[in-house]
Amino acid sequence: MQWLNLGLFLVEAVVYFSVMTAFLHFRRTLGLGVFLAALGVMHFMETYLAAVFYVQLPFGTVSPGSSIFFAGKLMMILMLYIKEDAATVRQPIYGLFLGNLLTVGLAQILQWHAAVAMPGGRSADMGFLDEMGWLMVWGTTLLYVDAIAIILLYERLGRWIERHIVLRFAISGAVILTFDQVGFYTVLHILIDAPSAVFFGGWYAKLFAVLVYSFFFFIYLKIDQNERWSASSRQIKDIFHDLTFRERYHALLAKAGLDGLTGVLDRGRYEMDGPELVRKSLALRQSISLVIVDADHFKDVNDQFGHQRGDAVLKDLAACLTRNARSGDHLSRFGGEEFVLLLSDTDHEEAVEVAERIRQDIAARVSRPDGTALTVSVGVATAPEDGRTLDLILSRADERLYQAKKDGRNRVHGRLGRF
Repeated sequence: MQWLNLGLFLVEAVVYFSVMTAFLHFRRTLGLGVFLAALGVMHFMETYLAAVFYVQLPFGTVSPGSSIFFAGKLMMILMLYIKEDAATVRQPIYGLFLGNLLTVGLAQILQWHAAVAMPGGRSADMGFLDEMGWLMVWGTTLLYVDAIAIILLYERLGRWIERHIVLRFAISGAVILTFDQVGFYTVLHILIDAPSAVFFGGWYAKLFAVLVYSFFFFIYLKIDQNERWSASSRQIKDIFHDLTFRERYHALLAKAGLDGLTGVLDRGRYEMDGPELVRKSLALRQSISLVIVDADHFKDVNDQFGHQRGDAVLKDLAACLTRNARSGDHLSRFGGEEFVLLLSDTDHEEAVEVAERIRQDIAARVSRPDGTALTVSVGVATAPEDGRTLDLILSRADERLYQAKKDGRNRVHGRLGRF
């Protein structure tokens, strides 16, 4: 009988995970509300089963409501976070918590009714409804804490095992469901005098469920390998924001192609957008110029004043470049203290003038930590004169930047031709 129960346990887990994952996967077609509503309607059954329905498995006395459905819900919330963001995750948790508070409140009012007996002598057990309401409130309170904790732990584990998503998923689930079992069993023991076998059996079952769900999650990732498992660009708020902002912020920056320090476009975005900008300009028979800016003696700034103050200087430099860039220009941090500015529909002479204006503005507005002016060396190249690809004009601009440094720094070099 125990092994039959275990087989049914696995079937229930497969059905739950398959259906809920399908709702999550097709949320763009069906609407996210289908997934969220399915999470919600399962909650009463989870709590009811956890209070009154237990089966014997090889590793103890277990309620499928807690071990399969509640554990599955928490893992689904983590999957929702991975696919969406923390702002989306909070919706079902808040909805469940507030809905259960409403249940408790209405149960108190309903008890004042003078109820009419139904045929057969059946009557409502209002005490049970009230008890279930409070149990559901406690369950969703735990779920709220569990959801915050599992997201936080998942993100922290990313510092050490970033590429091992399934392992992070499994460890996070095992740790947080252990905490949850302690909290939920405590209330069960108080309300219905649940024996200790319920605690240990439920704990083992939740750990087993985590292994099962993690295995299914692995299979789903293989099937869904073309999906991008990252957060969307929606804003993260409230306590989830406080706990996970740094990790999600950098993930959003990476997705947007922004440099995390200066806020301008990063090199990846330059490499993605640049070739197309050059191609379009040449197709329209327009010139496009590239200006590469390098801070002079910047290594000395880091060595003398530390990287933190050096970063502050880079931010000021990026802000000055941003002020001087036109609305259609493409400014990116190429690496270290180098920045690249792509100027569409700009011939070589105009680009040199822009570069000179930038050089002067930086010298006037940006200072090193000791108060002395920060200077930059600048190289300029233009397509089609210097080549018809991004790599070629970058190479020419880099050669001229080197020449500007060789000639004494703090200058713009834009002379056409090879050295």
